[in-house]
Amino acid sequence: MAQVIKSRKKRKMSDKQKQAAAERLAKAREKRLSDNPPQYKNIHPSILELTEEDELNMHNVKRWIKTQKDLSAKYRHEDRQGIKGAAGKAAQAEGYVRSMQNYLATGTWTDMYWGEFQENQMGWVCVAMAYDKDGNPKRTHGVFYPDINRFWRVDTESDL
Repeated sequence: MAQVIKSRKKRKMSDKQKQAAAERLAKAREKRLSDNPPQYKNIHPSILELTEEDELNMHNVKRWIKTQKDLSAKYRHEDRQGIKGAAGKAAQAEGYVRSMQNYLATGTWTDMYWGEFQENQMGWVCVAMAYDKDGNPKRTHGVFYPDINRFWRVDTESDL
């Protein structure tokens, strides 16, 4: 026996009725959010503490994940069409998505680049100093050192 699909008639609402319905819906959403705020159980607490001004906040990273998933799907389609290099681009986008999902779960950014299209490079921060045999600190060009509160640059004689 064939299944019968019932179609629903569209309601015709006046502008006044639409406005009243929109107000009721907004009030219901507000009440639901105040009674039961989102808990974000799968997001690391350090990520939830970030403000909207922070570049790596949860909302930005989720938007970047969506963009990269869309790009991955586009590259997979191009790969099926036989376009050269599309498979590599798709794999790279999927890897970046995994990296961002890991960041949301752990609070540690593990990728070398960041941004919606990986347009920015991460900086290195020294968290444990290394010393040579004379007790002098070892330093690397381009790394931020908290003890001197700046990036180490080897562009002058005094820094050598």
